[in-house]
Amino acid sequence: MPSHILVIDDDPVQRRLLAGMIEQLGHVAHHAENGRTGLSILEELGERIDVVLLDLLMPEMSGQAFLEEIGRRGLDVPVIVQTGQGGIETVVHAMQAGAFDFVMKPVTPERLTVALHQAMKVERRHDDATRMAEPASDDIGFESIVSASPAMIRALDLARRAAASDIPVLIEGESGVGKKRLARAIHQEGRRAGGPFVVVDCAALAPALAEAILFGRERGIGAAVRLAGKFRDADGGTLLLNDVASLPTTVQAKLLHAVQFGEIEPVNARNPVKVDLRLMVSSGRDLITEVREGRFREDLYYRLSVFPIAIPALARRREDVPALVRHIVRRLAVAQGHEGVGQGIDAGAMALLTAYDWPGNIRELENLLYRALILAEGRELTVRDFPDVAARTGPIGLRSVAAEGMSARLAGTTAPQEQAASGKLSILGVSEAGRNDAHSGREDGTIAGLDATGEVRKLADVEEDLIRFALKFYRGQMSQVARKLGIGRSTLYRKLKDYGIDPDNPLSSAA
Repeated sequence: MPSHILVIDDDPVQRRLLAGMIEQLGHVAHHAENGRTGLSILEELGERIDVVLLDLLMPEMSGQAFLEEIGRRGLDVPVIVQTGQGGIETVVHAMQAGAFDFVMKPVTPERLTVALHQAMKVERRHDDATRMAEPASDDIGFESIVSASPAMIRALDLARRAAASDIPVLIEGESGVGKKRLARAIHQEGRRAGGPFVVVDCAALAPALAEAILFGRERGIGAAVRLAGKFRDADGGTLLLNDVASLPTTVQAKLLHAVQFGEIEPVNARNPVKVDLRLMVSSGRDLITEVREGRFREDLYYRLSVFPIAIPALARRREDVPALVRHIVRRLAVAQGHEGVGQGIDAGAMALLTAYDWPGNIRELENLLYRALILAEGRELTVRDFPDVAARTGPIGLRSVAAEGMSARLAGTTAPQEQAASGKLSILGVSEAGRNDAHSGREDGTIAGLDATGEVRKLADVEEDLIRFALKFYRGQMSQVARKLGIGRSTLYRKLKDYGIDPDNPLSSAA
């Protein structure tokens, strides 16, 4: 569904420009020539407005006055202020009055896109928190998590054990693997199931507002309204801090205090406030690496990682793909009223989806199935319903020479033993549709095993060539490159620095 954006600006030309940008992004734009008219629209449309884009300098009611008024009225909507004058002091005052973000005039489409995206993430999170505060239903427990792989079954076993207590849980895994869903299942199966389940997306928090959003804010100088904060919203239930590594270090210090003493310190408050909740955190980054590189507090890490649970990427648990596909297709078909279309999936399409690497994990799988279901014309989904996956996967069943010698023989390529004798190791092995030797940046798609003198090359030199090749082959997708090389992203970035490799042009300095 498109989001509804309210543009408040006294300049009609500026309103039209902003409305055009918003509509090009697929959203609906509403117009107001001043703050007073904007208030009337906001009161009339209520929760339909997802974000307000506000000019600060206007007649009748300025942007600052508008912010203060919606605070007094208790209207909870993210506001992005735009200013061309007044400098940083004007912006600071607007942020103190409750603005979510700001943009400088003239705003570019790219900057507006980012600002709206961040604001809408916060709005969705608020909606989620409101829904989650209601008693959880049976479809969000462990039984709703589909899994057939040993790695995921082990993770679910750990999660069930964690649900039996209030122990702090750290859920690690790539984006889209289902960290929030697992946390919700732990909450649902625990003794706090009747309490609220509140999720905070730490990456979406504006640094200047993170402390107030988490711990609350009492009335004081520069504070238009009092905020309870997410910790108090989750009192008696569970608070999940998603992407906890994104928190500013100053907020990490207050989080450590909250974990240690079971109390929070709201902004402007004279005394701490006791809270009774279960805290869970999740991270798509390796927190140990974040600690080593000074971006995450070591003492906080050991407080939060009492019970770590790692969710493997979908590419590492392909056994789950068929079960997930059938489960998601069945659920979406019922939810979207497509009982006569796309109720199943044929063998060819299932093989295609199982062969795909799924860099976006389960989130990507669900989105692609949703799109395919909408466009499907028959009762079964087929390969034709997944053109993007087919283009990126190539012929199913073919693997590299290093992995499957049979595939090499079928393709007529040189056997590994013969390649070793020639001093060259084939990297591609089998050409796949859409992936050929040209992607390696070298004419033959090989990496030499011997140097110019006939001696075996140093391991570091071969490693450098392999990293350059992988970057070119996977078109700079760092997560996929790291996964295929079997190393962490932080290790990959360190090696890029050591070898002086430009990830945007990996072959630029290759020999």
